[in-house]
Amino acid sequence: MKIHFIAIGGSAMHNLALALNHKGYKITGSDDVIFEPSKTRLAEKNLLPVEFGWFPEKISSDLDAVILGMHAKADNPELLKAQELGLEIYSYPEFLYEQSKDKTRVVIGGSHGKTTITSMILHVLNYHGRDVDYMVGAQLDGFDRMVHLTTDNDFIVLEGDEYLSSPIDRRPKFHLYKPNIALLSGIAWDHINVFPTFENYVEQFQIFVDGIVKGGSITYNEEDENVRKVVEASENAIRKLPYHTPEYTVENGVTLLETPEGPMPIEVFGKHNLSNLAGAKWICQNMGVDEDDFYEAIATFKGASKRLEKIANGKTCVAYKDFAHSPSKVAATTKAVKEQFPDRKLIAFLELHTYSSFNPEFLKEYKGALDAADIPVVFYLPESVAIKKLAPVSESQISEAFERNDLTIVTDANTFKDLVYQQDYNNSVVLFMSSGNYGGLDLNALKIHLENY
Repeated sequence: MKIHFIAIGGSAMHNLALALNHKGYKITGSDDVIFEPSKTRLAEKNLLPVEFGWFPEKISSDLDAVILGMHAKADNPELLKAQELGLEIYSYPEFLYEQSKDKTRVVIGGSHGKTTITSMILHVLNYHGRDVDYMVGAQLDGFDRMVHLTTDNDFIVLEGDEYLSSPIDRRPKFHLYKPNIALLSGIAWDHINVFPTFENYVEQFQIFVDGIVKGGSITYNEEDENVRKVVEASENAIRKLPYHTPEYTVENGVTLLETPEGPMPIEVFGKHNLSNLAGAKWICQNMGVDEDDFYEAIATFKGASKRLEKIANGKTCVAYKDFAHSPSKVAATTKAVKEQFPDRKLIAFLELHTYSSFNPEFLKEYKGALDAADIPVVFYLPESVAIKKLAPVSESQISEAFERNDLTIVTDANTFKDLVYQQDYNNSVVLFMSSGNYGGLDLNALKIHLENY
């Protein structure tokens, strides 16, 4: 098949392009800008566009399909040409469904935890030599790509994102997968630019549950009130399988999971990650992995990329970075780190970076999110607010939202860097949280600094 990608450089899009190239498809693509690591990974497979920009002449009637990325606009000249020629145009999730409609589809949904749960499932299956197709939102140890597609595998495991599918398809991605086996980890308002009310946001998860194939199953976090309400309200003819956080203890900075064979040390930590582990266990059991085999494999799981990822480890200082940016994720991650290292000073650096985090109404959702931190710092760039064409956000608004009188707020990248380097990191645990890049802060250089403590 000949397939052209409009906006090939995105994290998800370039991984799909690599997967289809590996499958033997002929792949072309365009984009107006491509960042690392997408740029190098595409170049290694000769899939990097020769020049950046949009070129309608790349769109011809001999293409079997065009895959449209979210980064493109509805008036993209290549998209207009494809529409003019009457070509098959797919969004990313639509094409994944086309590739998997004859497989058993396992879809992991939720406002938080879905990348980690999907990663845990894939780690366990890989550990035991079980080959499945998959799509996950983070790079995993032992996996070449974030997307893998075959003709032969019976299962596909999909991370089910609730964000929009494409510029011309405003449905959430996870509405398109039609799962046979599904999981719902939690519901906490996010993507306020697309779902302006909490009720509208919750409705998307109701549609997801109602879209599970009849006779299928939903494994759900019964400790999340919103999840429980959504699942219990569904009249879909499916099995409803609740899970909850398992028993665990923390000793000398090590989390011990209670198992039928006794306490077992694990690499991941935090109540939210133990809950994720419980959900992953039930999904793996639904896929034919017994409990003992699950525990054996999960003991070696070190976490998904950018999810509580250890970036430095000195004599009395350890540092982590995490993709956490929404209020619920920030709160859960901060609490997890404090619980793991209760006798250390917790220094938390949070960068506000997303559309939602600059909305005055949504900001109130951050109340208490940094309460577990001993030294809380919030960093944001006013120019990021301007780029998103939003009204300016004041420092007083942020201070009032978090309800911490000792909150340090920084709005300049150089000032933030100076503040980071001026901290006393003796007997500390350091947490960096953002979906951005902390104003260009060099974390590799910082690692050397932190490991001197």
